[in-house]
Amino acid sequence: MKKMLFALSLSGALLGGSVAWAEEAATAPTPSEQVTVVETTDVAAPAVQAVEAVAAPVEAPAPVEEEPTLDTGDTAWILVSTALVLLMTIPGLALFYGGMVRKKNVLSTMAHSFVAAAVVSIAWVIIGYTLAFGEGNAFIGGLDKFMLTGITTDALTGTIPEVLFVIFQMTFAIITVAIISGSIAERMKFGAFIAFISIWVVVVYAPITHWVWGGGWLANDGALDFAGGTVVHINSGVAGLVAAYMLGKRMGLGRESMAPHNLALTVVGASLLWVGWFGFNGGSALGANGSAGYALLVTQVAAAAAAISWLITEKVARGKGSVLGAASGAVAGLVVITPAAGFVTVGGALAMGLIGGVVCFWGISALKRALKADDSLDAFGLHGVGGIVGAILTAFFASDFIMGDKAPSDVMHQLWVQVEGVLATIAYSAVLTFIILKVIDLVIGIRVESDDERMGLDLSQHGERVD
Repeated sequence: MKKMLFALSLSGALLGGSVAWAEEAATAPTPSEQVTVVETTDVAAPAVQAVEAVAAPVEAPAPVEEEPTLDTGDTAWILVSTALVLLMTIPGLALFYGGMVRKKNVLSTMAHSFVAAAVVSIAWVIIGYTLAFGEGNAFIGGLDKFMLTGITTDALTGTIPEVLFVIFQMTFAIITVAIISGSIAERMKFGAFIAFISIWVVVVYAPITHWVWGGGWLANDGALDFAGGTVVHINSGVAGLVAAYMLGKRMGLGRESMAPHNLALTVVGASLLWVGWFGFNGGSALGANGSAGYALLVTQVAAAAAAISWLITEKVARGKGSVLGAASGAVAGLVVITPAAGFVTVGGALAMGLIGGVVCFWGISALKRALKADDSLDAFGLHGVGGIVGAILTAFFASDFIMGDKAPSDVMHQLWVQVEGVLATIAYSAVLTFIILKVIDLVIGIRVESDDERMGLDLSQHGERVD
């Protein structure tokens, strides 16, 4: 009994003490005791919130697509690339072609490249750009950017100003037209040439550009053309071949000497083409980045490999490797790597260059004789054949090491897409070039008179000559 009374007394004392201590804590809390009380009273809240979160998870907000912003580094590189590509035509191609003709035709030949820069520039800003890159359908762009309507200084293409993209692409159109002049040198009326290129750049070049780079059907099919294998080289080479057939052969071909009058000019021109091609291929990355750097590297490797393989082939076939052969081989390598510059490894570029040098040598010799066309300065043999070889080889050498997930997963399917692009470009360019030249021939004639041709186009077309 005494034990029970003692236990009850002890319990009452403890309870009473607990109440007193609680009251004392409420009236005069210490900092450490205050933290303890707060933590104790809030323990249940996080637990409840965690349970609610598990029971009803909140959906993550949809990612907000970032608007493109101007990158000054990319812009600076494309500014430089634009100048380099223009350098390829004037003075590069003008010197390359000008040195290979007879002295009495050097000014007229260089004038073709020079006037191409003038005529195409105007045609491009008026209607060429909008047909190539305007909103349209799978085959042609619309007229929403006629006379560059709506393209402000703030408008962007990727990370560069769209107005810069306009002139960068303009330089591609210029050199494409100028390449054609290599097939018609020494016998085409100057006025007919101006009329032809004014129409051709709008009717032929702009639509094919749209197919490949402007969101057209070849792009949708997955055709790979990094910097213009089909758009520039096959297109111009085929047009040149058709023009050569329609003009006929130069007077005295095969009977008179038509040796180049100044190969020093040709070598200087080829050198400028080689340097300018860095802007042509590297600039096509549209940014100052690793892709541009790798494009420069493979461009250099392919040009060097093709120059070597051309010289070796020429030595075997003709007994000597010529300076003109070395220059032509380098250009052949540059053409072959153009469609693949952003897609292949160094090993791929080396193989493409070696193959391109041999095949293009065949193109300007055996194939040229078989075609029986007077392709005066081998526009088709170098650019047409080189572009075809490059476009096809791109299917085999496109590498996931460079392209990542964008690399073709099925080589044979990609090969068919590349062949499709080659055949479509050949057919469209050939047919439309024939029609344009036929109409011009009916209206004003396309070939100079016999006496004018014998005199030389420098005097007969321009009233000037080089002494």
